[in-house]
Amino acid sequence: MSQPMTQEQEREVQQLARTIAEAASQEFEQLARTLVGCGDAPFGQPEFAIRDILLRVGAKAYEQHLEQKKTATKGPA
Repeated sequence: MSQPMTQEQEREVQQLARTIAEAASQEFEQLARTLVGCGDAPFGQPEFAIRDILLRVGAKAYEQHLEQKKTATKGPA
């Protein structure tokens, strides 16, 4: 991603970011609950829980991106 993005790409980025945030809102809330709930001990079990949550967020990001690409298809694949 060394090249600057076009205005169209920037619009796509902003839309995708909003879509991902909406799709992963429950995971973000769970992440916040885990962080607040662990108090002064964010490592160990809470750390693994946070990693799992973030992996689910990443999966949802891919899902949303691929979903947008599928709707952009003009004809049969």
